[in-house]
Amino acid sequence: MPERYDVITMGRIGVDLYPLQTGLPLARVETFGKFLGGSPSNVAVAAARLGRRAAVVTRTGRDAFGEYLHHQLREFGVDDRWVTPVDAYPTPVTFCEIFPPDDFPLYFYRRPKAPDLEIHTSELDLGAIRSARVFWMTGTGLCAEPSRSATLAALRARDRCGITVFDLDWRPMFWDTTEESAPGSTPAPTPTARYREALALATVAVGNVDECELATGEREPYAAARALIGAGVELAVVKQGPEGVLAVHRDGTAAEVPPLPVDVVNGLGAGDAFGGALCHGLLAGWGTARIMRYANAAGAIVASRLACSSAMPFPYEVEAALTEGAVTSRPTGAAP
Repeated sequence: MPERYDVITMGRIGVDLYPLQTGLPLARVETFGKFLGGSPSNVAVAAARLGRRAAVVTRTGRDAFGEYLHHQLREFGVDDRWVTPVDAYPTPVTFCEIFPPDDFPLYFYRRPKAPDLEIHTSELDLGAIRSARVFWMTGTGLCAEPSRSATLAALRARDRCGITVFDLDWRPMFWDTTEESAPGSTPAPTPTARYREALALATVAVGNVDECELATGEREPYAAARALIGAGVELAVVKQGPEGVLAVHRDGTAAEVPPLPVDVVNGLGAGDAFGGALCHGLLAGWGTARIMRYANAAGAIVASRLACSSAMPFPYEVEAALTEGAVTSRPTGAAP
């Protein structure tokens, strides 16, 4: 029987084109770096960097950027067997502007449709998804068909076994707010209703306060965490930016952890590093407070670097940051 995966993620992938000059608008930037991007793909990379057997379920265009993403996944130790091409659509690219410490506008080029929204249920290896120790999906996967049906099919195949993580990942620009039902039919479900359907099939929910508010109607962190648990999950993780992170378990235990001091270069990949470290800590069976501290440190390390995927930390880097109580400057991705 094939070895099961520690982590399988599902959803967005693309090429990040990040300016190599900070503090400038895109109109004035002259040089860019090319990186693997897409939140669930980055989470898989982060988990692999921490020693976990990881794979991603997604789709690219049948083009040079798609080839690049396959190469990058393999370089990072992420299994790309379920990354398949779509003839009709190009591999998406994303640009950002970098204005440290807290302004990082994103510009998504995913038109007419991103290949990663063309994941079909019939193409899923539901046996592998069911047996994975962690399955990670995102709110973006619910924004359009056939990805929505495939994502829900994967969740139902899991049947809440193991650790099933719903990254709330609310990206309003990806949702068609003009979706209408035929006259006399039931109105199309709202994004909140779509989220509630997925929450009932997940065991862990992760999101910032805006995402939690979309999913539950609650913005205050403790109220949002309780509402997520009421929607079905066992563990609710509410990210609060400079206020740190709150984690509440169904058993009543809670951990609120402050952020690690860091000189921010680019905050865009911090949440993905946090996600990969969250998976790592859950798989290790650590207590909630220890997991949150570790995940916070991993996120802070990436925030101190320009890139996302290639910036994901190794275990020794996370341990060093925890020991020092702050993130110090280190070469990105350097070996010990």
